[in-house]
Amino acid sequence: MSIIQPVRGTHDLIGENQRRHSHVVSAARRISALYGFGEWSTPIFEDTRVFSRSLGDTSDVVTKEMYSFSDRDGESITLRPEGTAAICRALVTNGLTQSLPQKVFYAGPMFRYERPQKGRYRQFHQIGVELMGAAEPQADAEVIALGYQILQDLGVAEHVTLELNTLGDAASREAWREALIAYFSRYKDQLSEDSRVRLEKNPLRILDSKDRSDRALVADAPQMAEFLTPEASTFWDDLRRTLDNFGISYRVNTSIVRGLDYYNHTTFEFVTDKLGSQGTVMAGGRYDGLVKQMGGPAVPSVGLAAGVERLSMLLDTAPESARPVIIVPVGSPAEGTVFKVLQSLRQQGVYVEMGYRGSLRKRMERAGKQNAAYVLFLGEDEVERGVCRIKHMESGQESEVTLDSVLSDAATFFLSGEKAAI
Repeated sequence: MSIIQPVRGTHDLIGENQRRHSHVVSAARRISALYGFGEWSTPIFEDTRVFSRSLGDTSDVVTKEMYSFSDRDGESITLRPEGTAAICRALVTNGLTQSLPQKVFYAGPMFRYERPQKGRYRQFHQIGVELMGAAEPQADAEVIALGYQILQDLGVAEHVTLELNTLGDAASREAWREALIAYFSRYKDQLSEDSRVRLEKNPLRILDSKDRSDRALVADAPQMAEFLTPEASTFWDDLRRTLDNFGISYRVNTSIVRGLDYYNHTTFEFVTDKLGSQGTVMAGGRYDGLVKQMGGPAVPSVGLAAGVERLSMLLDTAPESARPVIIVPVGSPAEGTVFKVLQSLRQQGVYVEMGYRGSLRKRMERAGKQNAAYVLFLGEDEVERGVCRIKHMESGQESEVTLDSVLSDAATFFLSGEKAAI
């Protein structure tokens, strides 16, 4: 029979890949907790309206990339393509809009039907944070600082640049929108077919176009900075001043836009040149109108998300796997004693495996292949005397200690000092 391969655009997380993945998620979870973000987990699939409302019916995600299907009751269900909309839905349906602010961390798989490429998959994984219920620019700066600290903790911040832009407030955005319609209407016959549709429904999305002819027109399009209201200008100035106070450098990039009306003020991306042309590793911004689209009140919010696969690729090395203590019975010691030691060490937090089979030489070879930190020998003589022998694998040194001391204080022998790498 032929071997069944994984579905195109998916991948298994095993060995080094899994260690990289877990390291990124653990770092993000730990840093987010330092900033007061608690973890939420939402379903992998949602009512399709959660995403069609939040992403817009003209977006590529909705029209081309969502995994949507009808269940047995005829309900339209979608595998989540991103995390923010589901978090906002959860805020509303769990009655938390009266308990603000809410600071949320999430991690998990997302799904998009797109062309697989380096670091991008049809099932991919994201970490993200959402700060809901805070309207101040300091909240935006705090989310950006959190993201930057995650990158620092992973040791990749030096390879990443923060790019920043403003979308202004609603009045700024409306004035800009009208100016864009007037500008692009003059060149309508030069726009791509997709952008002609966007001109009628959502002209800001033309600014995201990858079409070469569209890009040439976008280069001379009106800039948001020309239409900022005094209030929006103050918000923009306060954000940058707060980032300066955080000691976070940035580069203004006016081409970073978001096409949907619920986005406002801050938009940002952490980008790198280490992953080819697809250089964004973390992105976010302010979305004061999204919770209202989920049926709740207007809740000012800001957040970020990052692809775990792409962050994993930036790591210089994979985290080392845990190093075990291997128990090697020598001869035929009392079985009850051997398993008592095995379980006692595990209950004290020591990673332990049993070397069951083969000659002593074979079992030591296997211990070496497992990168064991220590080998603990238990023979009939040792059990009778109430002792065991411990070999430190890196130095080759052996010592004899009492079984009682190992059973009562494993940390002294296996979890403390420079020798402990388990």
